[in-house]
Amino acid sequence: MYWLKRKLRKINWSLIANLNGYVLICLGLLMVLPTICSLIYKEDVVYDFLITIAICLVVGFGLSKIKRSRRDFFARDGMIAVGLCWITASLFGGLPYFISQEIPSYVDCFFEAVSGFTTTGSSIVPDVTALSKGILFWRSFTHWIGGMGILVFIQAFIPKANERSMHIIRAESPGPIIGKLVPRIQQTAAILYSMYMGLTILCIVFLLVGGMPLFDTLCYTFGTAGTGGFSISPLSVGEYNNLYYEIVITVFMLLFGINFNLYYFLLLKKFKSVFKSEELRTYLFIVFASMILIALNISKMYGGFFEGLRYSSFQVATIISTTGYATTDFNLWPMFSKSILLCLMVVGACAGSTAGGIKVSRFLIILKKIKLDIQRLIHPQKVSAITMDGKIVDEVTVQQILTFFGCFILILLSCILLVSLDNLDFETTISSVFTCIGNVGPAFGLAGPMGNFAMYSDLSKIVLSVAMLVGRLEIYPILIFLFPLFKIPDLVNPKKFYKHSN
Repeated sequence: MYWLKRKLRKINWSLIANLNGYVLICLGLLMVLPTICSLIYKEDVVYDFLITIAICLVVGFGLSKIKRSRRDFFARDGMIAVGLCWITASLFGGLPYFISQEIPSYVDCFFEAVSGFTTTGSSIVPDVTALSKGILFWRSFTHWIGGMGILVFIQAFIPKANERSMHIIRAESPGPIIGKLVPRIQQTAAILYSMYMGLTILCIVFLLVGGMPLFDTLCYTFGTAGTGGFSISPLSVGEYNNLYYEIVITVFMLLFGINFNLYYFLLLKKFKSVFKSEELRTYLFIVFASMILIALNISKMYGGFFEGLRYSSFQVATIISTTGYATTDFNLWPMFSKSILLCLMVVGACAGSTAGGIKVSRFLIILKKIKLDIQRLIHPQKVSAITMDGKIVDEVTVQQILTFFGCFILILLSCILLVSLDNLDFETTISSVFTCIGNVGPAFGLAGPMGNFAMYSDLSKIVLSVAMLVGRLEIYPILIFLFPLFKIPDLVNPKKFYKHSN
């Protein structure tokens, strides 16, 4: 086991422990909001939140005070820190469910917490109306916390952020290319959260103007902003049957699926940079093409094209943005429409947004790579490069995207095999894994928009929880966190290989 100790010794565990401490302190302070909500509604769950807050603060302060043995902090440490912090947040974030016994099983509590923080929205709760207001508020609020990133929030508001903190932002932010908006990391994180809060407030205002109750408005806005999907009603947004609410939530789901860097360019009045974005143009094309195709396919079910367009627009927006709300049971739609939705689950929205999925930019680069390789087969002497928004994408980035896609497929297949041990139907099993790793929320079959994930075994729930974490953190932080536990032989050097084998 010497090799394992040697690998683990290279990691800056004291600094990672400090970060976990800050996460727990932050989590404890954020739980004050659902505690206030419980107080307003005079619920006993307020005591359960106070107990959880105390646990988070005690453990958090203990970890944050651990003396740092080293000051160096590299990309590997950043990846491991992010992976471990998200697991820690989920373990402690599920305590209110467990202590209150509104969700009796801790595995179910962990699943619900992971689903909340990763903005997935898949739930094991059969009847959300049985939950207290405080717990409902916390479920939805975890979407908002996890939407932009737990550690990005800390980088924005803790003054100790430094240049090495970029490792954390890169590990936690979705997308293949993450850069700084301004020279200082803390300013970058603050700008991101300012725009995030601004759009959140706008969504709250629009829903309140339409007459939605304040509690409902906050819960649905948190889910829309974080592109989560936890609802306070078994029928989700369809409970209201209100066209105005559907339009507002549809528009904001699509807005939160756009790269936040583009909003920053809008603030700087760099309109050319926004219009030049290939990813944005492709994203909007996919959205509107899917809306029209599905509307044509389901028009007979809803008495006409325009009524079909109403339901297709909301469902396309909620799936491609990986939000997970619903206004109708799309599980009953024709196979063509469901196939489009399944494709949207995988693609997801733009890089640098709060949405999940593989991201439109990655698919664009993969398609361009395929086109380039075909051209090189026909014209071997041709010299060309892959470009995005008029800039050359370096070979390292292209290779990383191809590796990411390969890892995604392998993890997807592995999860499907493990979940299939529950012996549920093919549609439910496949779509459940797709929706969890894509951080979408509802699947098809038994786990459809009007169903839930309660029928899965504890093993499958843990597997699906890992899939959600892998999908939200885009594979590498979780893999790098687990990597030191495995001994991989060096296949390049035969001597080392045989030495490991013996």
